[in-house]
Amino acid sequence: MKSQDLVVLLKLVSLEDDEHNKGQHLARHRGEQGDDPYSVRGLEAALGISKTEISASINRSLASGLAIKDRKTGRPKPNRRHLREFIVHGLKFVFPAKPGSMQRGLPTAFAAPVLKESLHSAGDLISVWPYARGRDLGQSIEPLFKTVPEAVEKDDGLYAYLALIDAIRLGNQREASLAADVLAKRLA
Repeated sequence: MKSQDLVVLLKLVSLEDDEHNKGQHLARHRGEQGDDPYSVRGLEAALGISKTEISASINRSLASGLAIKDRKTGRPKPNRRHLREFIVHGLKFVFPAKPGSMQRGLPTAFAAPVLKESLHSAGDLISVWPYARGRDLGQSIEPLFKTVPEAVEKDDGLYAYLALIDAIRLGNQREASLAADVLAKRLA
């Protein structure tokens, strides 16, 4: 398993959420050439990960049981229960997050919009993914994949999922538990 596998899986979850909740997924997520957002080409355009890596990622996720093939469409479909269990119980051991130097970037973890109002920190330091177009100054956290900041600018749902993951990776037990509860509700 590679870190980008989670980015790909969570993009698929975000697409499913949009499809079920808003019915706007096709218009919002179609690429410039009108690609199916679930296709390897559509995922490449949305995430900035090569088609070869997307395909390999999906195959690893299918082999691990974190994804299954949809019977009707043949598309890879995230196994939300297994994905949640892996993120909550294993992610911080497999892909630990270590705060780095102060940089400009995109807020993540408890500074991200999904959790910003849920928990207030005693300090002024926020966590950010380093990003040249970022407006916030904070302690840098390496994202799961280098293209995450660009990908989340296009997809609020993906942003929320990846910020929750960072909160689980970074937080102590109380913060990680809060993030895990929010994640469980979103993945239900």
